[in-house]
Amino acid sequence: MFLFFIAAAVAVFAGCSTPEARIKKNPEIFSRLSAPDQQLIREGKVAIGFTPEMVRLALGDPDRVSTRTDAAGVNESWSYTTYETDEGVILYRGYYHRFMGWGDPFFPYYMSYPSRREREYFKVVFAGGRVSAVEQQS
Repeated sequence: MFLFFIAAAVAVFAGCSTPEARIKKNPEIFSRLSAPDQQLIREGKVAIGFTPEMVRLALGDPDRVSTRTDAAGVNESWSYTTYETDEGVILYRGYYHRFMGWGDPFFPYYMSYPSRREREYFKVVFAGGRVSAVEQQS
């Protein structure tokens, strides 16, 4: 029974992590977009000028959100992170790790890995409610 529950949980989380699954949950947003924007979102890509809802369709919710204020105004940055070993082997990439905590029966394995590190692999910067910059590690 326990293994069935784990398999079901993995299926649910995996289903939410694809652009296609997010599009199915938000068809009204997706249908308002131009054909080129729809194609980028299906591919999990982000472009300059995208709105926050478009980025959520393409990439999902960010792992971290930060705000920067300077002479040019206020910018919001969305960071997408992964956990990896010191050698660069990916232990985990995704949104759901932020909901787990010590004592949780489903505490993820990568959190107790002795030499894990967090790495930002994708960052989206918004200015005036639109994507103004995209940083991606190659």
